[in-house]
Amino acid sequence: MEIKRLGSQSSVKGSADWFTGTVRIDPLFEAAEPARVRGANVTFEPGARTAWHTHPLGQTLIVISGLGWAQSEGGPIEEIRPGDVVWFSPNEKHWHGATPTIAMTHIAIQEALDGKVVEWMEKVSDAEYKRS
Repeated sequence: MEIKRLGSQSSVKGSADWFTGTVRIDPLFEAAEPARVRGANVTFEPGARTAWHTHPLGQTLIVISGLGWAQSEGGPIEEIRPGDVVWFSPNEKHWHGATPTIAMTHIAIQEALDGKVVEWMEKVSDAEYKRS
């Protein structure tokens, strides 16, 4: 058994290469091989969002506070609220983040394939983001 105590893992700022706006990532867990699952608590300040990206084995988001948006390529922007669970299929191009006026926090869970959990792509433009 392993217990990760609150405060034992440092928060990190979301990289400007992959996020627009202010994003804080709090690591939760990264299972040792042969397990592949990883999870983090991610907080987006108002207007903050990910770049477009995919996950080789998919991703689950569990919204825990605030109000957010999520979109798959070619689909509408969907509102996501506390208690919502969002599933993105393997290699489904998508983005997610806060609304323009309300912060949002979710738990992100994904699995690594050959050590890789995400493929980052272009940033979501202001025009794409404000299209809702």
